[in-house]
Amino acid sequence: MLGEDQLDATFTALADPTRRAILARLAKGDAAVNELATPFDISPPAISKHLKVLERCGLISRTRHAQFRICHLEQEAFDAAVSWIEENRRIWTERFDKLDEHLRDIQRTPSRRRKGKANE
Repeated sequence: MLGEDQLDATFTALADPTRRAILARLAKGDAAVNELATPFDISPPAISKHLKVLERCGLISRTRHAQFRICHLEQEAFDAAVSWIEENRRIWTERFDKLDEHLRDIQRTPSRRRKGKANE
């Protein structure tokens, strides 16, 4: 499970559309930095900053192969974030189910009172 700081860094990284696009590309397989930069109309230093953010939070790793820097998607970091999301979805689903049940009980109670008063 991710620590809070790691989780914050992961969700911060995922908040940026350029970084999400980079991750989507890496989901198809490893890629050189130049390949990742191609679809974007931003400077090489800007791409480098995005990659550093992704690397710091553990979503990608980079290795050197000859003169190329190859980026690799680290699935485990995603798995930990997905696990956190699923656990919170389960908790909130249970809470909403309880709220739904409570609201149905409230709606039934006044109608019973009205029927009881009508019989008096």
